[in-house]
Amino acid sequence: MSRQNWGRGALVSLMLAAFAGGSAAHAQSALDKIVQSKTLRCGVQLDYPPAGFRNQKNEPDGYDVAYCKDMAKALGATAQIIETPSSERIPALVSNRIDVLIASASITTQRALTVAFSQPYVSYTNVVLTRNDAGVEKFDDMKGRAIGGVTGTTTEQELKSLYSAWKDAKGSYTGYGSEAESYLALTQGKIDGIILGNASAGALVRSGQFPTLVIKGEAPTPADLCGIAVRKDDRDLLSWVRVFVWSQVRTGRYKELYFQYFGGSESPSLSVPGVDF
Repeated sequence: MSRQNWGRGALVSLMLAAFAGGSAAHAQSALDKIVQSKTLRCGVQLDYPPAGFRNQKNEPDGYDVAYCKDMAKALGATAQIIETPSSERIPALVSNRIDVLIASASITTQRALTVAFSQPYVSYTNVVLTRNDAGVEKFDDMKGRAIGGVTGTTTEQELKSLYSAWKDAKGSYTGYGSEAESYLALTQGKIDGIILGNASAGALVRSGQFPTLVIKGEAPTPADLCGIAVRKDDRDLLSWVRVFVWSQVRTGRYKELYFQYFGGSESPSLSVPGVDF
């Protein structure tokens, strides 16, 4: 081989090596990045007790916060809790501001077009939250009233569907940007009722922050099964998260966290009868 040919061959080899190295770096998975950086960024709602809230020390706390910390520990990483309001949950994940979304996000076909969900990790039953002077004693009493919800949530979609079926011109619906805004509007008399997950409604009433708010029966909506979300192309991370959720249930940690934050005597099923997610 001539010196000129050798030089060209060496150059080609160097270029191929550089390309291969660049491809390997580009192909680094989200899971690998978390393990190497030793940091897990979790998007959590902190205005949705007991799933997410700030404790007396103003520190993030709640079921979702504890779940994130468990996940980070299993990865050998530190949990970074990033406060993510309801309306920003999916955008925060898609824009890479967080690695995983652990924020009581209902599993829906519409959301699944944008992000990838694990199997359910928590389940809620919706109840009616109203004021003690509003005259609302059950869900049907909200007919013809001013009601509201949090924009973009599954609960809002279900409530608006029921509201539309009433076809009552006396009624009105208002969407709010966050859970806290909807609680405040209800307290101030701008609306007479909302529907909310049973555990969160119970925690809100017990907190004493809104002394006029009361729970008045269940809403006629199906169980709200929520999953942990990752970006659609983070398949390796999704596979790991699914194993982690399974492990939380198998080891009894799911029940332990549920009783710690939600109370009650029984943790709800995380599946739909006859269907394997």
